[in-house]
Amino acid sequence: MSEKTLDNLMAAFAGESQANRKYLAYAKKAETEGKYNAAKLFRAAADAETLHALKEFDVAGKIKSTKENLMDGIAGETYEYKEMYPPFIEQAEKDGNKGAATVFTHAMKAEKVHARLYQEALDSLDDTEEKHYYLCPVCGNIETAPTDQCGICGVAGAKFIEY
Repeated sequence: MSEKTLDNLMAAFAGESQANRKYLAYAKKAETEGKYNAAKLFRAAADAETLHALKEFDVAGKIKSTKENLMDGIAGETYEYKEMYPPFIEQAEKDGNKGAATVFTHAMKAEKVHARLYQEALDSLDDTEEKHYYLCPVCGNIETAPTDQCGICGVAGAKFIEY
């Protein structure tokens, strides 16, 4: 595959991935406004964008073995919490934007947890005992056991989504 085609596949993957998230946000907003048909259309389009993104990512050869994918996950999450988010937080604070600073701080702390969990999964890759994960719907923190409240944002543990 040419470098240009690979670049195009990755640009398409990024665009389709962002469209998915954007359309899901639009669907949530439409639901809060009682516009249920628009919400359904946004969700259907979001799923279509996901199909496109996954196919582009696969054709680009970016899906490897689970071990390699976990290592990539560790690298990505580590970059985010060590390199990406700290200057974002600093800039948001400098700008006096408390909302952005809070969102970035929560994400940074959650990414650190994600990196740790990926490492744990990598270390126990051949373990067949079923594990459960609990996602904070506010900040993206993931716990490995039920909790009374999120250690990052403080939301009630009863709101966590179990996987």
